[in-house]
Amino acid sequence: MEDNVSNTKKEPTILFVNKEKEPLFSKKNRKLLSDPMDDNNPITVQVLGICSALAITVQLKPAIVMSVSVMAVMAASNVIISLLRNLIPNRIRIIVQLVVVAAMVILVDQVLRAYAYDVSKELSIFIGLIITNCIVMGRLEAFALGHGVWKSFLDGIGNAAGYGLILIIVAFFRELLGSGKLLGYQVIPDSVYAMGYENNGLMLLSPMALITVGILIWIQRSRNRSLIEKN
Repeated sequence: MEDNVSNTKKEPTILFVNKEKEPLFSKKNRKLLSDPMDDNNPITVQVLGICSALAITVQLKPAIVMSVSVMAVMAASNVIISLLRNLIPNRIRIIVQLVVVAAMVILVDQVLRAYAYDVSKELSIFIGLIITNCIVMGRLEAFALGHGVWKSFLDGIGNAAGYGLILIIVAFFRELLGSGKLLGYQVIPDSVYAMGYENNGLMLLSPMALITVGILIWIQRSRNRSLIEKN
């Protein structure tokens, strides 16, 4: 009888964080970081967060800042919701998630205003829209509410990195082909323009963001045929 009681004892906790025997960077934990970068990418596979891919990928710098901002918000929000997961009533869990995300977004916005005001002004409303980003809310609901703090932190970092990777790739090609610049610096030499090369102004229009994302989706599914949906 005493053996049964001892076997059912829960692991001691610190601030609701279970002491897990699993290594911090076990194979499962590494997959939380690597899968969203490839075969479970939130944009190219789950087709989430497309709005920001349209809005802020004309230039590389705003795309990088947006990616870092989303990563900070997702990592912090996942950790907070995971800490509170056993205390949040089921009926108000969405409201709690929105409050947490909104608080993190406000902090990020204030940091940008203090240290990168020009970029903050350029991104303007799009930083605020992180609150309603379906990737952020989706990971809180699908993962952070049911997993420990460390796993939730890795999941937030991984999904934000996968999201940011696509934004940066799209912004790279749109700025390079649309204006001949990267991060505001001219990279296509004047001699190329002298030979008759012209910037493709079409790349600066919103539809080209969708077309570029579509090309990335096509490349990914060509490489991994299992991602192709069956009719």
